[in-house]
Amino acid sequence: MAHRNETILKEFILQGFSVPNKGRFCLFLLVLTIYVVTITNNIFIIVIVKNERRLHKPMYFFICGLSFLEIWYPSVTVPRLLWTLLTKVASISIVGCLIQYYFHFAFGTIENFYLAIMAYDRYVAVCHPLRYLLILRPQVCLTLLLVSWISGCIITASSVLQISSLSFCAHGFIDSYYCDFAPLIRLSCSETSSIEKQFFALASLVMFGCFFTIMVSYACIIRTTMAFPTSSGRRKTFSTCASHLIVVLLFYGTTMFMFVRTTAGDFIYVNKIISVVPSIVTPLLNPLIYTLRNKEVKDATKKLIQVIKR
Repeated sequence: MAHRNETILKEFILQGFSVPNKGRFCLFLLVLTIYVVTITNNIFIIVIVKNERRLHKPMYFFICGLSFLEIWYPSVTVPRLLWTLLTKVASISIVGCLIQYYFHFAFGTIENFYLAIMAYDRYVAVCHPLRYLLILRPQVCLTLLLVSWISGCIITASSVLQISSLSFCAHGFIDSYYCDFAPLIRLSCSETSSIEKQFFALASLVMFGCFFTIMVSYACIIRTTMAFPTSSGRRKTFSTCASHLIVVLLFYGTTMFMFVRTTAGDFIYVNKIISVVPSIVTPLLNPLIYTLRNKEVKDATKKLIQVIKR
């Protein structure tokens, strides 16, 4: 600790991605295209669900909620990355960094809860079809989403308060394109072991708790589906659940790698690359996955396009 630079920092430098000047603009155009398509697709899903009465069901209400979340999740980090790629201005104030950290992890936590709720929705639809609309009444659906938002915001707030109490006196370079936990911890000259343990425990609790809920839901779904008398019924059920399972695998396959380990270890650079998937790629793919694999959404899309053409 004595060998570290004791100059108190006023801002951080987001190192982003190491690309040559010629590649910087190409990366800017790529990220900008992905971001615009992501926002457009998710807004389109919300418009379709809102305007098509046949989609006014709990499953599509949750898909609509996920699309709304996926508009804001990349918006926390991508505009800042685009600005850095375009202007080469990589500095960010400590307050700005903490705000970005808060919303990024809050939205990530909320998405964990969303995916667990959507798994529960599929469980009720398959295992209790006659009581589906009774169990998942509009008030219940709205309450589940509100609880997810409130819980995600409160859980992340405790982490931000802890980090804001640290003293930052290292070189100030964050080896990431956004304010991530592990790089921030490495910049601190305060004792961080307790904060790391609490972050690890909380992240594990949220992720494994939600993932366990998802796995239990699908275990019940598979058991019920295998008892169906016809193979066509089984195929229809698995097809309906496939979209959600793909999203789950994309999201948890990356987030578990990133956080369920020693958070301040030697994998920060790898984390920076892997974090692109849940932060940028998954919000782009989610509406495409649900649209391409869902007949009702495709029919509603065709109907809306026909109305627009008129």
